[in-house]
Amino acid sequence: MTPAQKLAGLVVLILVLMAAAAGATWQVQDWRMGKKLAEQAGLHKDDLAAISNAATAQVRAEQDKRLAVEQRVTSSDQQHSKELSDAQRNQALLRDRLATADVRLSVLLDATDSASGCDVPAAAGAVGVVHAGRRAQLDPAHAQRIIAITDDGDNAVIALRACQAYVREITR
Repeated sequence: MTPAQKLAGLVVLILVLMAAAAGATWQVQDWRMGKKLAEQAGLHKDDLAAISNAATAQVRAEQDKRLAVEQRVTSSDQQHSKELSDAQRNQALLRDRLATADVRLSVLLDATDSASGCDVPAAAGAVGVVHAGRRAQLDPAHAQRIIAITDDGDNAVIALRACQAYVREITR
């Protein structure tokens, strides 16, 4: 063997050793990185599970709140519906009593008003049983219209209270 061949063999040997060292280093780094990636994947999986559990708990809490509000609103709605039906029943009874002349509506007259044209004496006499001021009875048709107006007003007040209760429940 000539010195050039020895040198070439030495260079090839050095290159083979360097390649083997690089391959071994590559393999060790692959094992290390694989281990780190596995650890990170496990941590990521744990984080995702914790986030998922927290989101599920929050959704459940929000659903419970919504159901509680719905129950309160339903209860309030039933109460207001009962109030409305009671008011409508009372109004119907009053209309019926007005129609049968069982009840008559009257208005208090101003005793100092000379334009009223009423010749009823200002002071109650000994023969009368009315102890209040002078009153004039309303025509039944006018009384029915007045009752219809007050019915609408009562219904509006009940509906307004229901709306206010609903808004209070929602904003609570």
